[in-house]
Amino acid sequence: MTTKDHFSRQAGVYARSRPKYPAELYEFLYAQCKHRELAWDCGTGNGQVAVPLAGHFRQVMATDISLDQLKHAPRKENITYRCAAAGESGLPGRKADLVTVAQAIHWFDRDLFYREVCRVGKPGAVLAIWGYGLLSINPPIDKLIMDLYRGTLGPYWDPERKHIEARYRSIPFPFEEIPCPSFEIVNTWTLSDLLDYLRSWSALQHYIRKHREDPLPAFQQKLLTEWPEDEEHVARFPVFMRAGFIP
Repeated sequence: MTTKDHFSRQAGVYARSRPKYPAELYEFLYAQCKHRELAWDCGTGNGQVAVPLAGHFRQVMATDISLDQLKHAPRKENITYRCAAAGESGLPGRKADLVTVAQAIHWFDRDLFYREVCRVGKPGAVLAIWGYGLLSINPPIDKLIMDLYRGTLGPYWDPERKHIEARYRSIPFPFEEIPCPSFEIVNTWTLSDLLDYLRSWSALQHYIRKHREDPLPAFQQKLLTEWPEDEEHVARFPVFMRAGFIP
């Protein structure tokens, strides 16, 4: 299985528009860790998780297969960014206190990744994988988004998207599991914010490459009946997590 890179092309919009995870998620993770010397954020993208981790760990290693994504990641003294596949972190053995993967493990060669996790993680360290589902705003807008998601773009989602829809319960997780609460991302967005987020969808990029046409202008015209450009709405994303102890 080859790790897919669907986000280099839209790395800039991805960095601007992807939702930020709530503080409660990080607080839960920190409470599970015995030590906070080294964290490895795998599939870091634009450093969205690496930056908060850097405020609580002495050192953070953040890896991704996309150089374009890494170029958009904020620089901090205790974060080392490295272009590397999930199964080849380059970290020394048995050094990591926490390994994180946010909205990315469904793209990985998981056998290689889990082998690397067991190699670099300290005994009793924590692996946490999480993602977020389809956003919700209000019933009329949600229907239009669902029409775009399942109707227009339905055939253009990669097969791996099914793992997001299953909240990662469909992914093998060979670790002693830690019971995890549910979390929620809450953003106040303009119409422009929503459109930027939709532009980061891999299925939208697949559609554009095939048809040489962007479906968002037509979607925006439909949306204007429910969302005038000068209004703001609250967008909510359900966040799901699986975590476990590294043997």
